[in-house]
Amino acid sequence: MTKKGTILVVDDDSAHRTMLRTLLTGWGYTILEADDGSTAIEKVHQQAFDLILMDIRMIKVSGLEALSEIKAFNPAIPVIIMTAYSSVESGAYDYLTKPLDFDELRLAMERAMDHTHLREENRLLRETLGSQFDTRHIIGRSPAMVKLLETVAQVAPSEATVLITGESGTGKEMIAGAIHFNSGRKEGPFVRINCAAITETLLESELFGHEKGAFTGAYKRKEGRFVQAHRGTLFLDEISEMSQAMQVKLLRVLQERELTRVGGNEPVQVDVRVIAATNTDLLQEMEAGGFREDLYYRLNVVTLSIPPLRQRREDIPLLAQHFLERFSDKNHKNIKGITPQAMDRLIRYDWPGNVRELMNAVERAVVLARSEYLDGNDLPLILDQSIEKKGSEPAAPFPEDISLEEVEKATILNALESTGGNKSEAARRLGITRKTLHAKLKKYGVIP
Repeated sequence: MTKKGTILVVDDDSAHRTMLRTLLTGWGYTILEADDGSTAIEKVHQQAFDLILMDIRMIKVSGLEALSEIKAFNPAIPVIIMTAYSSVESGAYDYLTKPLDFDELRLAMERAMDHTHLREENRLLRETLGSQFDTRHIIGRSPAMVKLLETVAQVAPSEATVLITGESGTGKEMIAGAIHFNSGRKEGPFVRINCAAITETLLESELFGHEKGAFTGAYKRKEGRFVQAHRGTLFLDEISEMSQAMQVKLLRVLQERELTRVGGNEPVQVDVRVIAATNTDLLQEMEAGGFREDLYYRLNVVTLSIPPLRQRREDIPLLAQHFLERFSDKNHKNIKGITPQAMDRLIRYDWPGNVRELMNAVERAVVLARSEYLDGNDLPLILDQSIEKKGSEPAAPFPEDISLEEVEKATILNALESTGGNKSEAARRLGITRKTLHAKLKKYGVIP
């Protein structure tokens, strides 16, 4: 008989567990058992289940206490509570009254495994946060994200310059957008620029504008991003990649609230709130001489640090469901949810690319899905490979005569290989700026 799924039966009555194991095995399910809520919590952290059937009254940890812990880890797991009473304290959970009616049990199990509560949870979360301020599609219920969003709500109405820190892919631009759209400048423009994506000579023109004839190809006057963001907000992403010369010019604009176009002499007044972002440690860059101290303190009026996704795994189910709905609509597919097994894989993966990587993985899964629910076969193979590899391979010892420079070069080359040659991502993983990485690659002869 084809197995329908894996069920965890949680009951401190061994005779009742045995009866359920015999019954459910006959229905085609794989059964694992736990004699207490605490054991059930441990098992859920160890492996994936399609459904949990749990007694409400147990000696050490009750069914309701275990339910809370289990749902915090993986909200996609359906849980049916068994109780000797006619009702439970909260109507939010499915429950069956003992002694069990087997037909009712079978229907309840099929119903529980056919849907997920994440769609409703996402809606309620958006409504709750939306009543306070516009989050611009920011999804997060983990303590770290709740605290961050509370700070955003406090900072947004002010005129303070904000520095947002966090790894690549964590959503720094979305946080900047939430600040702007909840500020007194929300009717004004929200202008973005990535400082690492533009050469130094072009960056000055992009930020401050240029006059006609300022350089070859300057056929007419062009207004820069500061003027475009007048009475609004300017978001400067990857601020650490800005050269020292540009840092000086930026500092002057922030202090004087005026700029001079490239090739011009006339000062231009600007009223702009600046939000900067970086995926590197600016304090370290400042101490190393790569970032100006005066600019650092001018930008660092308020600092918001976005935690990486691996440090807020509670947010993964909500984010995954959000992306599922988004890409199902975009690709005209009717995907109803994510199986508990697939969700378990998503939760256990470390997501080095953070929310951006999760979004791409879900989009790919939606495009390739062949049924109404995303399962493990729809997810990228690298998720399984990474989970299996994590912690299983001891670090290879270095030869006794190897030099520090050789170790550094090998580490850099390994980072580049693991990121497919993406220098920005390799620099992030190494904890250095892209400029520093470029300099080291030249030093070791990797690039000319």
